[in-house]
Amino acid sequence: MLKKLRIALAVIFWLGVTLLLLDFTGTLHAYLGWMARVQFLPAVLALNAGVIAGLILLTLVFGRVYCSVICPLGVFQDGIAWLRAHRSKKAYAFRKENKWLRYGIWVLFVVALVAGINVIVSLLAPYSSYGRIVQNLFQPVYLWGNNLLAWIAERAGSYAFYEKEVWLRSLPTFIVAAVTFVVIAVLAFRGGRTYCNDICPVGTTLSFFSRFAMFRPVIDESQCVRCHSCEHKCKAQCIEITKEHVGIDYSRCVDCFNCIDTCPKGGIKYRFAWGKKDSSPSAQNDKADTGRRAFMSGAAVALGAAALKGVEAKAQSLTKVDGGFAAVLPKQAPEREVPLTPPGSIGPKDFYRHCTACQLCVAECPNNVLRPSDNLEHLMQPQMSYEKGFCRPECTRCSELCPSGAIRRITREEKTQYHIGTARVNPELCFMATGKTTCGKCVQACPSGAIKLVPFGEHRIPAIAEEVCTGCGACEYLCPVRPISAITVNGKHQHV
Repeated sequence: MLKKLRIALAVIFWLGVTLLLLDFTGTLHAYLGWMARVQFLPAVLALNAGVIAGLILLTLVFGRVYCSVICPLGVFQDGIAWLRAHRSKKAYAFRKENKWLRYGIWVLFVVALVAGINVIVSLLAPYSSYGRIVQNLFQPVYLWGNNLLAWIAERAGSYAFYEKEVWLRSLPTFIVAAVTFVVIAVLAFRGGRTYCNDICPVGTTLSFFSRFAMFRPVIDESQCVRCHSCEHKCKAQCIEITKEHVGIDYSRCVDCFNCIDTCPKGGIKYRFAWGKKDSSPSAQNDKADTGRRAFMSGAAVALGAAALKGVEAKAQSLTKVDGGFAAVLPKQAPEREVPLTPPGSIGPKDFYRHCTACQLCVAECPNNVLRPSDNLEHLMQPQMSYEKGFCRPECTRCSELCPSGAIRRITREEKTQYHIGTARVNPELCFMATGKTTCGKCVQACPSGAIKLVPFGEHRIPAIAEEVCTGCGACEYLCPVRPISAITVNGKHQHV
């Protein structure tokens, strides 16, 4: 019964988070957005004390159910392990804890988090890794399916679906997502929860508390016949059976309840076990008191903070043609002195300090403005660029769904007061300054009326009222000059 309940809840959480990351219409975040906010690292970076305390309390009471129910990457690994069980008869076997690897990666993660090396943080964080996998590998397939339905609906005279462009936002991020997917899938297929118990820093953090969980699977040694059934079904490989003793390493147990269902004698119960130490022989023979020290260190990780800065990356575009059927050069991102971060963020420094690179805002941006950065310093963290669209004044979707507090929730009215950047004209590129044509598209496109035409020699040129310009990028996006627009937006260090 416990296993069925755990699986049902896990499927609900996994589907909810996956659909949230796949959705491009903006309709699901109102119902499922809370599932992203209860993920551990986003809650830490958002300083959401209620969620952090709730997850720690949950672990202290029930063990690491977060890893087997709430974490989408953990549930994904369970799915891979389920495939293994149906395609291979190879059983799991107890594997001693690899402390050097486990705690070494955890220390690296904490140091990177505090020092602001978010490339390492994003690579190791489970929710961020799963977000990249969904956004880069699953969402394109989802969009192609949607576009097929849109094509069918159009020919049936229906507009129930609309076509959505599928494009590669960042090649480095795609490669990282693909490699992560392969590594985690292989580890899960071969060793069950190897990633969770040897690599995942969130799993290690929660293991500090799960050692003291009130309720845990407990083996009744008087009923155990040493059949090794529980050991062979344990995906965490934390059940050790010997002639002299049997036990479970509770720091690695993720409460999947496979052992309870598989015991032929009914000798394993999930019951109150407050105050009992890890009962495996290996844990009892370990004289070093790593558990107590790790518990204190685990509490400290919830107070850590990250710091990053951002730069822009080039975007790819589909080939277009002009009225004479000549190829039009795709736009390229200009060099920006200060990166552009979304309205709702305080500024680039604060934004990158809190961002987990989960790709949720990238996946849901309806205007194709957000994409992962290709720069090593901010690799995989979102950046704004205007080659495929601009930040529309009425859109606040990214602020409504960001789980880590990198983008604070704002209203449409408040967005009009956010100045994330300032446009700048390059007279050497502008058609009007060179007298090639009387363009004026930037003047027509500006939603805030910040651009006016002023005399420039024998011609007229756009001029920007910096106190009015919000940095939305409409002028840069609609400028006909290629490949770099004649009018570009540079970010601000502090949004006002």
